[in-house]
Amino acid sequence: MTSGKNLLSFIRDWEALKALAFIIAVVLFLPAWGCNYGRMNEQETIKTYEQTVPAMPEGTIAADGGVEILRHANSKELKNPLPFTPLAVEQGNTSYGYFCIQCHGPQADGRGTVGQSFSPLSANLADPQVQAQSDGEILAKILLGFKRHPPLASTVSEEDTWAVVNYLRSLKKKS
Repeated sequence: MTSGKNLLSFIRDWEALKALAFIIAVVLFLPAWGCNYGRMNEQETIKTYEQTVPAMPEGTIAADGGVEILRHANSKELKNPLPFTPLAVEQGNTSYGYFCIQCHGPQADGRGTVGQSFSPLSANLADPQVQAQSDGEILAKILLGFKRHPPLASTVSEEDTWAVVNYLRSLKKKS
């Protein structure tokens, strides 16, 4: 009687093991049966991204405009194309309000809302050390960034940056 029970128990265990193996096989292979990967790769949306951009020769820079020209230029020699007029200073003040005031503050003294959390504080833009820099040097530092100052070339247009430089020059004339 015990050998009959052992055989019956073995058969039940074997049937359970086969059922478990079948469930595992279905779970593992079902996703592969339902997906036609060959057809998926023929979709136009995927083919669009297969095009590769040709490699550019080393040292290639933009033909006209662009931050790469500024990177390779001698910033001390760059001249401000905007005349120093009240209108240009006002445009610079407006742009300063959009892009600079948070760190450098309303008085351009480095005590903006965000700038107060910096140690050391943001630069005082009316400081003689800042004002002694050429217009091109200031432009390059704004657009390309330096030390903790972020590069703003992708945020601020070149014209607005030159206007900000005019605004900063007006601070020197006020003091």
